Amino acid sequence: MSKKLILAKDVVEKYNIPYPTLTHYTNLSFFTIVGRRGNRKLYDEEEIKVRLPQIHELVRQGYPLRLIRDNIINGAKPVKPVNWQTGAKK
Repeated sequence: MSKKLILAKDVVEKYNIPYPTLTHYTNLSFFTIVGRRGNRKLYDEEEIKVRLPQIHELVRQGYPLRLIRDNIINGAKPVKPVNWQTGAKK
């Protein structure tokens, strides 16, 4: 079975994220560019569909992107973020 590919501009429109965010997430290795059509980037739509909600939920919970990357890419369990002012876990 072949992967369903989606253009970067279509990811931005379909999943309502800014293009710079998609580029940033790609640079952090959340998403892989699986091909190109001319100068346009192609992504695996299933990877976007699965990972984007995970990323958004962990960001909402206060995790930094570095820990989210470790969680998603390496399978490490993230540590609860700590409020640096009070020392309490969020």
